[in-house]
Amino acid sequence: MSDLAYETAVNLAKRIRAKEFSSLEVTEYFLNRIDSINHKTNSFVTVTHDLAIDTAKKLDLLAASGQFKGPLHGVPIAIKDLGDARAGVRSTFGSAPMSKFIADTTTSYVQSLEDSGGVIVGKTNSPEFGHKGITDNYVTGATSTPFDLTRNSGGSSGGGAAAVAAGMVPLAQGSDGGGSVRIPAAWCGIFAIKPSFGRIAEISRPNAFALSSPFVGIGPMARTVRDSSLMLSVMAGTNQRDPFSLPDELQSFAEVSNLDLKKVRIAYSPNMGGFAVEDEIAQTVEKTVKELEGFGAIVEIVELNFPCSIFELSLLWKRLMALLYRDAFVSFKNMGYDLLGEHAKTLTPVFREMLDAVDNQSALETRTDQYLRTQVYDQIANIFDKFDFLISPTLSLSPVKNLPNGGTSIPKFINGIEIEPSIGWCLTFPINFTGNPAVSIPCGLTKSGLPIGMQIVGKRHADRALLGISATLEKCFPWDSTYANLK
Repeated sequence: MSDLAYETAVNLAKRIRAKEFSSLEVTEYFLNRIDSINHKTNSFVTVTHDLAIDTAKKLDLLAASGQFKGPLHGVPIAIKDLGDARAGVRSTFGSAPMSKFIADTTTSYVQSLEDSGGVIVGKTNSPEFGHKGITDNYVTGATSTPFDLTRNSGGSSGGGAAAVAAGMVPLAQGSDGGGSVRIPAAWCGIFAIKPSFGRIAEISRPNAFALSSPFVGIGPMARTVRDSSLMLSVMAGTNQRDPFSLPDELQSFAEVSNLDLKKVRIAYSPNMGGFAVEDEIAQTVEKTVKELEGFGAIVEIVELNFPCSIFELSLLWKRLMALLYRDAFVSFKNMGYDLLGEHAKTLTPVFREMLDAVDNQSALETRTDQYLRTQVYDQIANIFDKFDFLISPTLSLSPVKNLPNGGTSIPKFINGIEIEPSIGWCLTFPINFTGNPAVSIPCGLTKSGLPIGMQIVGKRHADRALLGISATLEKCFPWDSTYANLK
């Protein structure tokens, strides 16, 4: 079974159905791999040994009677250690006050994964409440990219991305409010999609409308486009308790076909409206985009004219997210966790400052922020009046060095331009203002061997086309040979 670490989820499911391996054998293999190498990347906060073994045994009983639970029957899956709950399993939210919290319910999309036969093997690391684009916290520390164990995995779904890249799981669930599946995908050299807002239903309570400002959603992370498509096909679907959930698609997302690049119109923005981008990243992405023309694509450089600087847009994102957090903290207070009161001093200082910044914000000021967001929305919508896809670098810089005691940070300047360190280096967050589907796809390596991500944005609700062009690029520019098999 030594070949299973980097086996695709699609093939793994086929091999289990063919009874080449039992679900228990596969589960034990990946649990052993997690136990042996997790200390290198610090991907998992909690490993659910008993749950996984029990699930696998039940799946094998089904298989023995000729039944299979679903398309993920026996496939190991990692769940993010944020609001992505599995009943009876610890969810720390990357926050010291929540370090012993045990969920009493299972979120709808995690339930969908289990209902399809997925085996939950653990919860993966995230920054405190996912508030920034790197993964480091006071609970378990920083997570490393397997490409360089001294450097960060990106965030906020960094533990999941690193686990996938290191062959600890074939699939990981993440969430994305500003780029949180695309950012770590870029730094860990994997593929991730933020689907159209509403594609994967989320039941948010007590505020059913909380996740719309900015658009926050769930996304699959995998090493291949086909694996992400398979995972999306399981999680996607409408739910009457989610006011934003989209209607069910007639065709499964697992049945995505490669997209013919001939006559596809691609808008290329080297800096997504003004982001400072490291030269090596900019040059690598530009080289790939130019090569698309050789496959028949029509590529045109475009200018995005946002109404303010990227620094100011970053602050807008932080204000909107801070309001979302403060809203959610009402529920935590009712459960006995007063995160803005007695526990406030234990929060990450930057996170606490982010929350405090909206203390005196009026309702009118909050509404005015949506005017600014609307102008961003219109700029992106204008692109899709003429083009099929929008391409940019995923991030401005390569993975940063990890520091002890939760101290990992982003430089305040890139190419001499001041940035907002939490999110201002991530060309991803403007797309959370719009709700468009977007992916990060591996786009080569730096001279020092660090992965580079390329962001592709699709038209609203055109997830299938976005997966199609991603599958085509994976065929044209394969990246499966880049992963280092950690021992």
